Amino acid sequence: MESFLSRMETVQSPIIPVISKLIQSCPGTISLGQGVVSYSPSPETIDFISKFLAEPGNNLYKSVEGIPPLIAALASKLQTFNNIEINRENCIVVTAGCNMAFMNAILAITSPGDEIILNTPYYFNHEMAIAMAGCNAVSVKTNDNYQLCPDAIANAITSKTRAVVTISPNNPTGAVYSRETLQQVNQICKYKDIYHISDEAYEYFTYDRVRHISPGSFTGSNKHTISLYSMSKAYGFASWRIGYMVIPQHLLVAIKKVQDTILICPPVISQYAALGALQTKPDYLQNNIGNIAQVREMVIDILKPLEELCTIAPAEGAFYFFLKVHTSMDAFELVKKLICEHKVAVIPGTTFGMEDGCYLRVAYGALQKDTAQQGMERLVRGLQTIFP
Repeated sequence: MESFLSRMETVQSPIIPVISKLIQSCPGTISLGQGVVSYSPSPETIDFISKFLAEPGNNLYKSVEGIPPLIAALASKLQTFNNIEINRENCIVVTAGCNMAFMNAILAITSPGDEIILNTPYYFNHEMAIAMAGCNAVSVKTNDNYQLCPDAIANAITSKTRAVVTISPNNPTGAVYSRETLQQVNQICKYKDIYHISDEAYEYFTYDRVRHISPGSFTGSNKHTISLYSMSKAYGFASWRIGYMVIPQHLLVAIKKVQDTILICPPVISQYAALGALQTKPDYLQNNIGNIAQVREMVIDILKPLEELCTIAPAEGAFYFFLKVHTSMDAFELVKKLICEHKVAVIPGTTFGMEDGCYLRVAYGALQKDTAQQGMERLVRGLQTIFP
């Protein structure tokens, strides 16, 4: 059996556990690695747990696609914030996180050997899901500021292409795509009769008056656009695993097959928490994201001394910066040196598909301001020491 190779042999190992193990071997390391927020769920979120407990039947399985009160609340949110109307052509499916929503979509629209276009740098779990499904990820380069190149996307489409994936605000770069660019990509997908998968997990995290745009709001996009969302980031309950997707109605049967097989139904207690989160007062998001915006400004200032050593692209969304270090050193080797010698952890760009050059993803959302400042200062000093 040791000589048998499963499909998993071709799938990259998740980077976060690898980095976590390195951090454990170097006590005192500050992590600028994982993409979560530092704040806790709102009081309304916690209050709804008691509503779950008060219903005796909640220990039983519920609807595959989510409980009706949560779906209704999500439909209202989508109409208000995303300008997406839920109608006869589309529908909502609640999932155990945004990653599951992506896996649902890939399994529903592909057969082994099909192709999915990812824009580099891509989110590593997207590439992993495509490989697990027996499909091929086709990488398309973005420009120097990590913005989409619609012509390059169009040129990469073949008879095997089933979807183009966009992530805005972007993980790992923090880039936010314009309405015009997203409309171009969405129209390419419509013309080529393929899907546009839009990952919008960081939809609330935009700065400097930049607005988030949902491709699912474009006229005529319902039948070919799959929109993915997360409750983990904005509402501070990453471990509770609730996301959701807006899909064309014609995909519902296929996606329910996937979800029923893997999950049966999304965790009902977490769905109640999500329902509570959607009742949260507006100042919860405004204050918490405002605090992250302040950390972002501090990070920008601390990174300025690296401008000759690194290319630092604009990042108007999410809570990441993606640095290109002007060196031939392997990115993972650099990450190990930063952890072991300078007690600061970041994520190597190779895991996001960036093999040509040395790139680092810096995450600043998971830490309080003082700790984030210490971590960023360690990163700057570390890079200046390693590359004097």
